[in-house]
Amino acid sequence: MSLFAAAEEANRKQVQPLAARMRPRSLDEFVGQKHFLAPGKLLWRLIKANRLGSIVLYGPPGTGKTTLGYLLAGVTESRFRQISAVTSGVKELREVLQEAQDLVATRGTRTLLFVDEIHRFNRAQQDVLLPDVEHGAVILIGATTQNPFFSINSALISRSRVFEFKPLANEDIVDLLKRAVQDEERGLGKMPITVHDDALELLAELCDGDARRALGALEIAVLSSATGEDGESAEELTSPIDLTRELAAESVQRKAIEYDATGDSHYDAASALIKSIRGSDPDAALYWLARMLEGGEEVRFLTRRLVILASEDIGNADPQALPIAVAAMQACEFVGLPECQLTLSQCVTYLACAPKSNASTVAIGAAMKDVREGRLLPVPIHLQDGHYSGAKDLGHGVGYEYAHHAEGGVAEQDYLGVEKEYYHPVPRGFEAELAQRLEAIRERLRRAKSAEPTSSETS
Repeated sequence: MSLFAAAEEANRKQVQPLAARMRPRSLDEFVGQKHFLAPGKLLWRLIKANRLGSIVLYGPPGTGKTTLGYLLAGVTESRFRQISAVTSGVKELREVLQEAQDLVATRGTRTLLFVDEIHRFNRAQQDVLLPDVEHGAVILIGATTQNPFFSINSALISRSRVFEFKPLANEDIVDLLKRAVQDEERGLGKMPITVHDDALELLAELCDGDARRALGALEIAVLSSATGEDGESAEELTSPIDLTRELAAESVQRKAIEYDATGDSHYDAASALIKSIRGSDPDAALYWLARMLEGGEEVRFLTRRLVILASEDIGNADPQALPIAVAAMQACEFVGLPECQLTLSQCVTYLACAPKSNASTVAIGAAMKDVREGRLLPVPIHLQDGHYSGAKDLGHGVGYEYAHHAEGGVAEQDYLGVEKEYYHPVPRGFEAELAQRLEAIRERLRRAKSAEPTSSETS
């Protein structure tokens, strides 16, 4: 070992950010994810039984995926190797896997391979892992912020257990911050700090369950206030640093919106927006709209979804919903951001407050199902085209009654050939009026189906 190894290690630790220095050193220090790591839960049982197999750790940044990977290496009797899918290619991956095979063959020792950002590997690179994962030469721990069921090969997923990380609760973040303030070896414990509870609570709230971001904001707040006199270092300060709520707020930059316009965030936020409008909650809908706009969502995608929703979830309960959604789409195309957010807000709030009906959606779905799966119905002969030469010789169009000549504009004739109803209006909004009108119409059409066809004036 180098004579300067201790000094070099001390220098490395000195420049590490607080979040890196406070990384848990054991599973006992690990915070959060109790839904799979608490005593009796699946991952805890696998660790205790020394039966840890290949796993995928999936969740947002700052929730402990990489940290847990390091800790699992410490509790298994395996050699630890780590690579990043961002910087590593197939060549390096094959070298690591070959070393793992040699180690198993010569010593019977398995390798725990931690692959950070595993979703960055393409399909071919992921396929390289399959044989060694299946044969047990390596214990694969993949960490990803993307939904693994979309971003990782199904063959690799089938050989692994997926554990989904949740954002840390505010209480967990506050505990981590207090630990960092008190820890003299790795944290800020050597500095005189007066901590206000509401300051830590604010940091936890603004950091959205991201421990790394919260610890970084705490470090900025403390070190930026450590302005000792006469060249004092931060550790030599005698007057306490007052960590107030105001200081905490100043130390947190404008929050970066966690939003991937092509990944989970995109689909989850879009789903939340549509379901909020469908559920008639304009306040929730406005929040998800703002979340998507702040995250850089494409306006055309938003307007397409609103036009679809106007027919899918409102329909004839409010016939103005579709024209308003189409007008919003055209206005947004003409105006652009940032001003078109006003148009989107108007459209979203109108659609959320409008009476809801999916009767048209259900009706076309039932009709399409019958067309795909049922017997194809012939067009009734009196409805067939009678305009071409020879059509009347075949009887096409004979007996058709022109609706505008009939009483009330409804001709009592059969338009389908069988007794079938697809459209069932709901008793809400304008569709309630349609329901009454339709019942009267259907009563006249039923009489036509039960009567013998008669000749009438045609056109």
